[in-house]
Amino acid sequence: MGAIRQKLVLIGNGMAGVNTLEHILKLSPDHYDITVFGSEPHPNYNRIMLSYVLEGSKTIDDIILNSWAWYEEHHITLHTGTTITAIDTQQKIVLADNGLTAAYDRLIIATGSNPIILPVPGHEKQGVVGFRDIADCSVMLETAKQYRNAAVIGGGLLGLEAAKGLLNLGMNVTVIHLMADLMERQLDPSASAMLKAELERQGLHFLMEKQTAGIYGGERVEGLTFSDGTKLESDFIVMAAGIRPNTALASASGIEVKRGIVVDDYMQTSAEGVYAVGECAEHRGVCYGLVAPLFEQGAVLAKQLCGVQTKPYEGTQLSTKLKISGVDVFSTGAFLDQPELTVIRKQDDWKQQYKKLLLKGDTIVGGVLYGDVSDSSRIQQWVREGAAMTEAIYAELMGAAGTTLSAADRVAQMADDEIVCGCNGVSKGHIVKAIKDNALTSVDEVKACTGAGRSCGGCIPTVSHLLQYVLGDEYAGQKTKTGMCGCTDLSRDEIVAAIKEKHLTTVKEVMHVLNWHNPEGCSKCRPAVNYYLGMLWPQEHEDEKDSRFVNERMNANIQKDGTYTVVPRMYGGVTTPEDLKKIADVAVKYDVKMVKVTGGQRLDLIGVAKEDLPLVWEELDMPSGYAYAKALRTVKTCVGQQFCRFGTQDSIGMGIRLEKTFERIDMPAKYKMAVNGCPRNCAESCTKDVGIVGNDGGWEMFVGGNGGIKPRIADLLCKVKTDEELVQIVGAFTQYYRLTANYLERTSEWVERMGIEAIKAEVVDNMDRRCELYQDILAVLAELKEPWSTTLEEERKSRYLFDAIQMK
Repeated sequence: MGAIRQKLVLIGNGMAGVNTLEHILKLSPDHYDITVFGSEPHPNYNRIMLSYVLEGSKTIDDIILNSWAWYEEHHITLHTGTTITAIDTQQKIVLADNGLTAAYDRLIIATGSNPIILPVPGHEKQGVVGFRDIADCSVMLETAKQYRNAAVIGGGLLGLEAAKGLLNLGMNVTVIHLMADLMERQLDPSASAMLKAELERQGLHFLMEKQTAGIYGGERVEGLTFSDGTKLESDFIVMAAGIRPNTALASASGIEVKRGIVVDDYMQTSAEGVYAVGECAEHRGVCYGLVAPLFEQGAVLAKQLCGVQTKPYEGTQLSTKLKISGVDVFSTGAFLDQPELTVIRKQDDWKQQYKKLLLKGDTIVGGVLYGDVSDSSRIQQWVREGAAMTEAIYAELMGAAGTTLSAADRVAQMADDEIVCGCNGVSKGHIVKAIKDNALTSVDEVKACTGAGRSCGGCIPTVSHLLQYVLGDEYAGQKTKTGMCGCTDLSRDEIVAAIKEKHLTTVKEVMHVLNWHNPEGCSKCRPAVNYYLGMLWPQEHEDEKDSRFVNERMNANIQKDGTYTVVPRMYGGVTTPEDLKKIADVAVKYDVKMVKVTGGQRLDLIGVAKEDLPLVWEELDMPSGYAYAKALRTVKTCVGQQFCRFGTQDSIGMGIRLEKTFERIDMPAKYKMAVNGCPRNCAESCTKDVGIVGNDGGWEMFVGGNGGIKPRIADLLCKVKTDEELVQIVGAFTQYYRLTANYLERTSEWVERMGIEAIKAEVVDNMDRRCELYQDILAVLAELKEPWSTTLEEERKSRYLFDAIQMK
């Protein structure tokens, strides 16, 4: 007969408390009968990922950390939707709002924090919320469907995440911040200014140094007033002005509370057998709001509760590594200029990167990174160890010629005890050992085995590089075998391999031979299979229009009122007076509702009736701009050396050449290029799939940039001296992307998955492979036809698409 288990009760089903339970289950799985109370109706989820739910890139299921099955598997009694209202520390019993009671031998309070709702007049009106949990997220998602204008009070991390999420939901969002700089507790004014400029470029508005004085409206909010007498109209207000430790329960139960629940170095409160961990706890006068210190506290508490010898918790050296709207930022230790500190600084406005190191004497005491945070773990270690500045560190960090490390070199040089995952305290040595001992081959396996990457996900690229470092050529990138959709269990690679091996040539044949669960397929798999067939058999495969999205079937983008847009091609953003007159005449004749200048330097005729589409195409007599297609959309150009006094290359000429060469070919996703005549980046090459930058010696080619929901600065692929070499590499790169990307996978994601070094080896360094890829894409391009004129010529197709329209 085994020993009698003690009763352990956890109040709070969030990340800090459940992480403590995970440690306890590893240390001594049979020590406790565990009962968990959570006020929310969900199992433990990753609160850090709420912004991803808001922006639509993840579902609530995606951010669940511990499923219902996990609690059952570990025999944990879970009461969700149940709030503990009292703790009897004498009888050692907790009482819940639904009448439940539970006795304990040990009790953990992990009640987290509450958002601060500013007590200004009108704060109780409908339409004013915090941003702290799934319920808040759901309110914001619903509000975005009904209202247009939102205001977010608070320019910290939480406020910016809420603002960007609402922006992505289609709202017009203004961020109101009391201070002069965004994220002033993590970033210095330079990095803050770069972040603000980037967020403004993405569409956010800012009111800085504004103090909210009140909220006006009727039953529902209509706007805000400020202390300077100005106003802002708004249908919806998110309070993200900070958090406050949730101490009400502890305080009401007679446990010592100051700003948070007071704990000692082993997380013990003033009550016997009662501990506190996470945002609700106050240790040595400090309340923490970042996840890393909360997990450090949990690790110490777990050992304490399991009788395992442990060092006391002595506080956490705070560092912040975050991704805000696709922008990576990092800071640790000192980050503001001070008279007694020496500052080393490097700012690259074109690549949107910023590095700053602060020294006290020769000792490294702090740092700030913006854009590229690959040096964050080393800076954190230098600060933690009080490392002395050296010439070698300076040259490496500031990128002196020949000293910049590749990602592979960087992880190879990391010390084994260097922390990779700051959230969960997982070191390089721990990850490497786990990979070797458990034959791990994917990021997901490392995540499940070590916990690295399980919280904010910021370390996942480093985890991927460690897999590459340990496995070498055996590591094939972050591949996870998942079915394309519910119609099949086969992955993209398995489907493509089967199409090649069995020489399948139609969508129906693929689904039949590969035993699709749903023989007709769905809107997700049919376009993908149609693309893969066209990619593999460009001459043989007959495009199946029924398997394309509606916009591609119609050669135009459908609008919410049922009308369409027409975007004619303007190569390199250049047009003529004659073409402009033609566009104007057509717009007037067909009562086009709006003529919009696009970000890609073209004109968009919005509001064309479906039955007028072929007539508009015919009278324009211009090529389609493919604004509706998974294909090359635009090649944006600056003025270049023809007119600009700074221009060093003919950017317009190169842009037109690239656009005419690579237009019309099907891609896995939409594809954009830009060509700059100099590094001033007027054509925004750094956020394009392919960005070209001219200099005095030739061209630089950047790839994998994105300016959409997940902005990403492009990586340098190569430097070339001639136009011919540039066009060849662009072609090889484009074809390699076509062959290896998942359908709908943008180059920004593809480059992250494949690795820039692997791509470079294939399309730049390997001359035979480069030539082969380039010839392959030229062969495909030679077969393509302009879709609008083709449609007009095919009378039968035109009748099918547009019924009985009388062609002019």
